[in-house]
Amino acid sequence: MQYEGRIFRPPSEAESLILQSTVGCSQNGCAFCSMYKEKRFHIRPVAAVCADVDEIASGPWARAFSRVFLADGDALMRKTEEQLAIFAHIYARLPATERITCYASPASIAAKTDAELRSLAQGGLNMVYMGLESGSDAVLARMNKGATAAEIIRAGQRVRAAGMRLSVTAIIGLGGASGSEEHAIETGRALSAMQPEYIGLLTLMLEGEEPLYADYRAGRFTLPDQQGLLRELRTLIAHTDSEGSVLRANHASNYLNLRGTLNADRPRLIAQLDAALAGRVGLKAEWMRGL
Repeated sequence: MQYEGRIFRPPSEAESLILQSTVGCSQNGCAFCSMYKEKRFHIRPVAAVCADVDEIASGPWARAFSRVFLADGDALMRKTEEQLAIFAHIYARLPATERITCYASPASIAAKTDAELRSLAQGGLNMVYMGLESGSDAVLARMNKGATAAEIIRAGQRVRAAGMRLSVTAIIGLGGASGSEEHAIETGRALSAMQPEYIGLLTLMLEGEEPLYADYRAGRFTLPDQQGLLRELRTLIAHTDSEGSVLRANHASNYLNLRGTLNADRPRLIAQLDAALAGRVGLKAEWMRGL
């Protein structure tokens, strides 16, 4: 198997077989993101993806993987009939497969009819990962997300209605210091409207390759400090009403690792944040953070 460019996957897919169905990201213009910048988005031929499956199936790894993640940044963008053919080939040739997942964008979800989304679920696509990033339209516009909060919410609701699980990510700090509270409140509201099975929260880090980095260096964008980021995270969790959602804020970029299930664990999560804000809990050292 050969991959084109750098490969990214959700943390929960660390032990999954990664198959590159599409290359790059169909949007690839988000100001906060440095992923896929070296790639031109294109869709790999079905035969090429199936050949990768056959290569795995013919070797010692044929039964090693129970999970398959379809890369790159927007594998849902390809035609539904092609996706179904790939799913069928995976399940036929790799009999240990229990689930197939992929990243999806609001645009690729919107391009599918409800019937197509149901057929993907029935064909074996068990879960999609979608980036909300922020529930604030002002933040989404500044970050060139390419979708409004309402469009992202609708996409998430349609995924769940089709019978697939939904994992949604949001980024602490994305509203900057000036927009921190609005970003937190509106993101909590958006998550509440979607009721995803999984919520992943990470913290904005600018390493130099992101379009936003120029604004950061020029002083046009200011990140909240540690205390501000913790307060923002507290506000977001306090405004998220999503019963049963598994929440993880244990990404390497976060200063404080949190995990729990909403809404039952919300008091405990807020208490942990209050303890950190009061200095009773240590935060992750800067050198330990990463993307």
